[in-house]
Amino acid sequence: MIYTVTINPSLDYIMHLDNVNLNTMNRSTKEEVYPGGKGINVSVVLNNLNIPNKALGFIAGFTGHEIERLVRQYGVVSDFITLDSGNSRINVKLAEKSTTHETDINGIGPKITPQDLRELNEKLEPLQDDDFLVLAGSIPCGVPDDIYKKITKNLSDKKINLIVDATKDLLLAALKYKPFLIKPNRFELAETFGVELKNEDDIVIYGKKLQEMGAQNVLISLGENGAILLTSNGDIINAPVLKGTVVNAVGSGDSMIAGFIAGYLKTKDLKQALRFGVAAGSATAFSPWLATKDSIDELLMRS
Repeated sequence: MIYTVTINPSLDYIMHLDNVNLNTMNRSTKEEVYPGGKGINVSVVLNNLNIPNKALGFIAGFTGHEIERLVRQYGVVSDFITLDSGNSRINVKLAEKSTTHETDINGIGPKITPQDLRELNEKLEPLQDDDFLVLAGSIPCGVPDDIYKKITKNLSDKKINLIVDATKDLLLAALKYKPFLIKPNRFELAETFGVELKNEDDIVIYGKKLQEMGAQNVLISLGENGAILLTSNGDIINAPVLKGTVVNAVGSGDSMIAGFIAGYLKTKDLKQALRFGVAAGSATAFSPWLATKDSIDELLMRS
């Protein structure tokens, strides 16, 4: 079984505009609302690939109820913890017609108490050997930076496949428990070590440092340059970017994780898992929202 955890999910409110003009009235030409959060994105793409999984995390208020409704509308099984106060955040994304870039305004998220975190750990107790656990995304203020480490420590007596998609302290604290996979992008890798990555050699050097700190496999997404996978057996595998028109900047990395899991479950081969991951990430980049099975299969045929 695969479990995803999204500590700070959101409603993503996407507003399409011809242009964004500051200090004046702006009117959208089209609007969309999606459930947001990295773990939720992974769950949706896994479900699109007909792979059973369960989405966990915290929701609050009327926005939280809408997140849960939308997640279930997309076919994902969820078991969110409903907080007693506050509202789940709304992330506003301003998409300009004249560019592929977006302007994001992200909410803070509700307060999560130590008791709430204990309840999450209780929901994770049923995990068994060989299950996958995806810990992905940011945390709201007040949640300790070592939360992913603490979650993993509570499960350390089980042989689970841990996947962590986070940055800096959130990621580094969890490396002690030897996650099966971590997925920084190039910018996040540079930020983690406070360095400038000038070329592929630099990327590999710092990816290996993460392995030295505990990560088994390091998948580094490079945007238009594809991805690099550093495997637990010492291989360095490059995956070139797939050709297509980018229309969506949200969720590609999360889709890559979902595709990687799907490919690994199907083949038990890390190289094939990377191939599936790049196809899923690219399919999302070429789609209005998250990748569908058909769009992924089409790219797999071309890869």
